[in-house]
This record gives sequence, C-alpha cells and structure tokens, in this order.
Amino acid sequence: MINALTIDVEDYFHVTAFERYVDRADWDSFPSRVVDNTLRILDMADEYGVKATFFVLGWVAERSPGLVKRIQAAGHEIACHGYAHGLVYRIGPKEFRKDVRMSKAILEDACGKKVEGYRAPSYSITADSKWALDILVEEGFRYDSSIFPIRHDIYGIPGAERFPHVIKTASGDIKEFPISTLEIGSVRLPVAGGGYLRLLPASLIKYAIKKINTAEGKPALIYFHPWEIDPGQPRIKAGLKSSFRHYTNLDKMAGKLRFLLEGIKFAPMGEIH
Repeated sequence: MINALTIDVEDYFHVTAFERYVDRADWDSFPSRVVDNTLRILDMADEYGVKATFFVLGWVAERSPGLVKRIQAAGHEIACHGYAHGLVYRIGPKEFRKDVRMSKAILEDACGKKVEGYRAPSYSITADSKWALDILVEEGFRYDSSIFPIRHDIYGIPGAERFPHVIKTASGDIKEFPISTLEIGSVRLPVAGGGYLRLLPASLIKYAIKKINTAEGKPALIYFHPWEIDPGQPRIKAGLKSSFRHYTNLDKMAGKLRFLLEGIKFAPMGEIH
C-alpha cells in the first residue's frame, strides 16, 4: 500500500499557535529558516528515494520562488497552503477566495504548472466553513486535504469520513484526503504526523499506518512542517500551551521521520487514488 507524504511549507513564525504573539505585519522582520529547512527535507527525501506533496504557503513562495522550483525539480508535487495562513472559518468566503487565488497564481508562476491540491492552514475547513470546498472547485482545485476527522480546539469535524472520498458541492466534485486517524473502539487517535508524531512514539505511528493499510485496506497520510526538524530555531515568547505544542521534541523529529521512511511506501498525494 502506498501512503501520502505531505509537507506544509511555512516558517516557524507563521503557525497558528503563535498568532497571538506575532503580528502578521512583522513577519518580514523575523529571520527566515524555511528555505534551509525545506532543503534538508529534500535531501532526506532523496536519500530514501521518496517523493512527496509540498503544500507551500503563498507568502513563502512569493519571497522564495527559487525554493518552489527546487522542490519541483526534485520531482515532488507542488500544492497550495493558502497565502497568509489565516484560519478559513475566521477570514470568511470573500477573503478566502482572494487568499487562495493569490497563492495559486504565485505558485503556478513559480513552477509553470497547474496547482491542483489545497490544504487549509491548521486544517481549518470545519463544519462552519464547508463553503470553502465550493470556492476551491470554482478556483480550479482538484483535491483538498483540510478535514481532520477528530475533535480539537482549533480544527476538526468529528465523525467525518476517515479516508479519501469525493465530496459533491454545488460547484462540482472535489476529492478529499482527510488527515489520518486510527480507530480504537469508539476513539479516534490522530496518527498523521506533525505534533502527534513529535509527542507519540514513532513505533506507534508506524504501527497505525500499517494497520490502516492492512486491516482497513486504505492509504494513510503523514504531514509535517520544515520548522519541526529545526531545534535551533529562534524562540518566541508565548503561552504554555502554544509553546508546548510548538517546541516539544523538535530535536527528535528528524530521527522519527527517518524511522517512518524505512519500510513504508510513500508518494505524492496527487498520485494516490
């Protein structure tokens, strides 16, 4: 079974956990580390012969179009992570359309190819923002990977379908690739990577992926961010919860990723049907 490997290309100061502490107008004043960290990921992917989908933030692509070209030249898929990392249910339909249209155009200019995949910042297509799927169809996206079928304080649609499926909207069909979970009785355990991979044993995540593949016959999806392999990043003064979510086990993440890349087959999301 082939699984989807995905990277959300954003910098450490873009994350939702820090939005109360970092003014968006000040982003350009922070030392950027996203290019070097993403190049490290490209080297790791090349070492293991793995291709992935890179959901690139438009803000990053606008300032570093060469990075988008490097990702594409290495044989990976370019997809859209929006422009300004605003939560979909917070910015509303008008601003959302403007955001994705701008980001899509920047990415397509950089890579010279149609961008067909989208992932919302912090998985913020929820029950209150399903209208976003209509807009994605209208703006030319073929698939989305924004729905996390769990309960969480920032994102999630509890009870949503767990595996790739087609969603019919008033504007047309779009394929949804939900973020992976493992069902244990009536509990859904998030096992898709990111902070969950940093917090949980890598062996548990690998077990969950293989169980999804064998017991359920479905592909799993793994995601992470370039800043998650960068324990030396500048520290932002934030609250306890935000700091815990962002900084826990950064020094262990690269090793955990290597553990997953050994013995599990991955491919770009656009190649998985």
